[in-house]
Amino acid sequence: MAGKESVIVHGMWASPYSKRVELAFKVKGIPYEYVEEDFKNKTPELLKYNPVHKKIPVLVHNGKPIAESLVILQYIEEVWKDGPQLLPDDPHEKAQVRFWVDFINTKFTDIMMTIIKTKGEVQEKALSQVHELIKVLDEGIKIFFPDGNPTFEVKNLGLLDIIASTVFCSFSATEEVIGAKIIDPEKTPLLYSWVKALGEHPLVMEIIIPHEKLVSILGPWRQSFINPPPSQS
Repeated sequence: MAGKESVIVHGMWASPYSKRVELAFKVKGIPYEYVEEDFKNKTPELLKYNPVHKKIPVLVHNGKPIAESLVILQYIEEVWKDGPQLLPDDPHEKAQVRFWVDFINTKFTDIMMTIIKTKGEVQEKALSQVHELIKVLDEGIKIFFPDGNPTFEVKNLGLLDIIASTVFCSFSATEEVIGAKIIDPEKTPLLYSWVKALGEHPLVMEIIIPHEKLVSILGPWRQSFINPPPSQS
């Protein structure tokens, strides 16, 4: 687009939803201004630009706000047509990408929260459920990697890669905190290789939270649920 643009992203450093917006801009090579939001003290701008949900991320492009991460990613793809594409041209391939984006975006958040916040039978049931989801995904993504070798040496990150990296690249920290394997290289080798390749991509490394930092956050957070302090009478 011609002329000087104002591109502002309101996000939060630990949110995978705002990280995916940042990653999309990095893939496209579009400079942006980042505004860090505090969930406990939201800026007036955030409340103004997203009065319905009052949540991040929010993209403000030339003064016009767009909310919700997947909506923002679609907007980015439609507005900044130059440079790498996030979606393929072929309608069927595009539909397949959108299907698995929706699968990842809707199936894992709640179940992973249950795994982190519980123990015993409840956690075991949630782990079993997420293992089944991961098997389905491992089979489903074979259409994108027919040679069984997910690499990014000759292709750019696409929409599905962006969503997957902001969901799955944090799983190793979760595995360390809960003491259980979630993505098993023997049971789901393609998904494991894909996540590993994503985590090693330079652009992904710029936006994901370092493993040690995430463990230091998730550990105490998990303990606050499974071993809460006694209530003050």
